[in-house]
Amino acid sequence: MTALENITYDELHVDDYATFTKSLSEEALVLYVASTEETNIQNFSVESARKAIYNDEIGYGIWVKDLISTAFSKVIPGPGSIYLEQELAFKKPVELHDTLTVKLTVIDKLKGNLTLFQCEVTNQNADFVVGGEAKVIAPTEKISVNHGSIPRVNISK
Repeated sequence: MTALENITYDELHVDDYATFTKSLSEEALVLYVASTEETNIQNFSVESARKAIYNDEIGYGIWVKDLISTAFSKVIPGPGSIYLEQELAFKKPVELHDTLTVKLTVIDKLKGNLTLFQCEVTNQNADFVVGGEAKVIAPTEKISVNHGSIPRVNISK
């Protein structure tokens, strides 16, 4: 098991950044679609999952918003963060099996432990696919949590 330790509001500085990388596998896509109830569970398949959220202009880009949220909860600020809002622009489609890297950079610290982040997401070819800004309430106290592997999830009829 690994430990995740947060970065408190007082420890954050403008221009601090962190990255988080993950690939969009068929398994991740199916789990995402099943969790959003974007498809009829009675006729659920990998193909129906693909069709449920695919868009010609952004591909599976909607999955990226959850990837960014995961990066906030795991890397910067980490455990104890409260993800308030985001404004994203989708620049290139995200396809199945793309490996995406989220870079989160502190651009401002505001009242009430609010922290403004620049969000940049690139694919395995270093193509800029999604960008924008997000507001997060950074934790004020140090938190360290054990983080094991996520248990295998089976979806069956």
